[in-house]
Amino acid sequence: MQSSAAHEVTSHEVTVALSINGERRVATFEAGTTLLDLLRDHLGLFGTKKGCDMGACGACTVLIDGRRINACLALAAMQDGRDIRTVEAIAEAGELHPLQRAFIAHDALQCGYCTPGQIMSALGLIAEGRASDEASIRESMSGNLCRCGAYPNIVAAIADVAGA
Repeated sequence: MQSSAAHEVTSHEVTVALSINGERRVATFEAGTTLLDLLRDHLGLFGTKKGCDMGACGACTVLIDGRRINACLALAAMQDGRDIRTVEAIAEAGELHPLQRAFIAHDALQCGYCTPGQIMSALGLIAEGRASDEASIRESMSGNLCRCGAYPNIVAAIADVAGA
């Protein structure tokens, strides 16, 4: 009998320098690591949630250079030199961000699992100028799912902050 030779898989690590929530960080990780896994597993930033891990739910939404992105679909190795902002960084000096306060005031969360992604996506769409009315907010937030069905309240909270 012939024995089959085991195939050895070698790891390929990469090192990147990023600005995460205003802090310069250098990280070394496996080349196939997603940004979501880098944030959660390597850097201990658990505010960004792992939902579907396929880019369909928006629970992992972060801002990269001010633009909304699903962190589960972005390779961490491709973020070298980028500015990444997560939900952990939006409150300032112990005060909730106006969007966080609006989510509370409008009861725009129930279980809260999707809330970080909803808030980060809302920050991005406001910055993009896509929050002019409730219809455009609904359209721009369509990639962020809420299993509890708090959509009307989420839209109201965003409209309140955006002045829509």
